[in-house]
Amino acid sequence: MSRDGALLVVGDVVTDVIARHRTPLAPATDTAAAIRTLPGGAGANAACWAARSGHPDVRLLGRVGTDAADWHERALTGAGVRPLLVPDPRAPTATVIALVDAAAERTFLTDGGAVLRLCPADWSAGLLDGVAALHLSGYLFFAEPSGAAARLALRDARAAGIPVSVDPASAGFLAELGPERFLAAVEGASVLLPNADEARELTGAPDPEAAARELSRRVPLVVVTLGAAGALVAEDGAVTARVAAVPVAPERRVDSTGAGDAFTGGFLAARRAGADPVAAARAGCAAGARAVTVVGGRPPSV
Repeated sequence: MSRDGALLVVGDVVTDVIARHRTPLAPATDTAAAIRTLPGGAGANAACWAARSGHPDVRLLGRVGTDAADWHERALTGAGVRPLLVPDPRAPTATVIALVDAAAERTFLTDGGAVLRLCPADWSAGLLDGVAALHLSGYLFFAEPSGAAARLALRDARAAGIPVSVDPASAGFLAELGPERFLAAVEGASVLLPNADEARELTGAPDPEAAARELSRRVPLVVVTLGAAGALVAEDGAVTARVAAVPVAPERRVDSTGAGDAFTGGFLAARRAGADPVAAARAGCAAGARAVTVVGGRPPSV
């Protein structure tokens, strides 16, 4: 693949409230935590990591509330992403509360807000001008009208011969929507980037390798992230590679919130630069390793 042309991400822009607690949550009373409010969202995070990983032209289409539109636009621009944000006068910006424990694992409480109000009227095939690859955040598919907007973007990209990648985004939301409905909605995508839980949810397979094989019979290239165990690359019904993770010392792991998004951004940037799937997965793993050493889902500012 050539780096010529932009990477357009269509996805979620979110205000993250990250609470890192060193002790287990204490029901019905206080638990001490370090709390920060940061820009986030799977789509926006992936776009920022793609830019940090060297892609020179990354664009992001998303819907935000007027309450935080300027803040998010500045954050994206500062990260090297061209924001194409649609301000919503009725719904607030999506908010996620991320509870991060002492092992840096996270649990999310999610209010979709304006994200799920992205609609077909916000999309135009003209947004694909100068675009070489389209990436869709799976969160869009879990509600309407955002699902309709994502399906329209996918259809127009396919018609233009532009490859489309999809991050399924959430095992919990996949279970609510139904695996077959999701896979039907993303039919025509050329790359699927689930984590192990999402891959199992989509297939019912007992382990990530079996799930990767099954998914690659429906999507040409599937890369399943395994956290500290690295990633699997599958094509045409077979696992073609297992890529090792980049080791991170336990004391350096502070927050896994954006690790999967970082993998996606690093992977997509490497593919656009001409890397094969295995080399791109290695680049994704390197970005994921950097991500767990910072608080929040975005690359460090310096």
